[in-house]
Amino acid sequence: MSSAEILLLSAIEDKDELVLISTEMNQSHGNVYNGEKINLEVLTNEQCRFMFRFEKQDIDRLRVALGIPPKIVCNNGTVASGIEGLCIVLRRLSYPNRLEDISPIFQRPLYELSYILSKTLDIIYDNTSQKLTSLDQEWLSEEYLRTFAEVIHERGSPLLNCWGFIDGTVMPICRPTRHQRIVYSGHKRVHGLKFQSVVAPNGLVANLSGPIEGRRHDSGMLRESGLMNQLEGTMNRVDGTPYSLYGDPAYPLRPHLIAPYRGAALTAEEQEFNKRMSAVRVSVEWTFGKVLSLFAFLDFKKNLKLYLQPVGKYYVVATIFTNCHTCLYGSETGTFFGLNPPTLEEYLQ
Repeated sequence: MSSAEILLLSAIEDKDELVLISTEMNQSHGNVYNGEKINLEVLTNEQCRFMFRFEKQDIDRLRVALGIPPKIVCNNGTVASGIEGLCIVLRRLSYPNRLEDISPIFQRPLYELSYILSKTLDIIYDNTSQKLTSLDQEWLSEEYLRTFAEVIHERGSPLLNCWGFIDGTVMPICRPTRHQRIVYSGHKRVHGLKFQSVVAPNGLVANLSGPIEGRRHDSGMLRESGLMNQLEGTMNRVDGTPYSLYGDPAYPLRPHLIAPYRGAALTAEEQEFNKRMSAVRVSVEWTFGKVLSLFAFLDFKKNLKLYLQPVGKYYVVATIFTNCHTCLYGSETGTFFGLNPPTLEEYLQ
């Protein structure tokens, strides 16, 4: 990016406009679209990663792992290959696109793109969303939890049983035409949907709850998610002692959920505990950032219209894609803790 472009961006105050212009600048520097229908076979790995966030040799592997069939038949009879359907979803989420913008790339009319996008999105969601709701997974077995707790402790955590981190995030959306107060977050001062994520030190989102109304508090979202019941039932050592998550002060203190010391008159030891835990807990923010960095469509609220689009489903599928991306290429969190994620097939089995 040139110094003139950086100067232009620094003068923009509107966050949505800044996101859009910045992304357009990055797109123009690596644009591979020449006005013809995209042919995956002639794209390089770098071009494919730029357009779809995954390298060429991994696209079909991803399709198979996600359970997308070789041929997709939509409700109106529109037919597309599984590869095309997957690429349409990836391209839609990777950039603040309108359907009009991606129609020339795939040489499809708007109504066909809409049907293929919806059908493929539903297939991915139906096949994989349980990976973000259930903690009963092979890569979350007691053996792996023990390793997670060890590497977190080695990075400076005073806790010996902390296996991951929990936090909530607000996804800003366009102000809805109805029920505006329900989705308005007074804390963030935006209309939005809230999600609760549990991030493991290998960089994967182990649990995602939501969407829920933007006005709700993190503690209320925790209660409605039912996560504590899952933690109490599955996240324990052989001798019955709990493995715990660590969250911010918004969360209650439980055997399976640890929060910082609160209050203005903390002892030196309590302040040191909070400081050391904060240094490792920042990894959850890296994961939130990775979702939005890979899939910028979710960071442009003027495009996210609650009554016109499955906004919540977009975020869930983007999180699945992000986990798949981490399985294939690693993550900042995994590098920080020195842990490799499972393979794509192991994660989605």
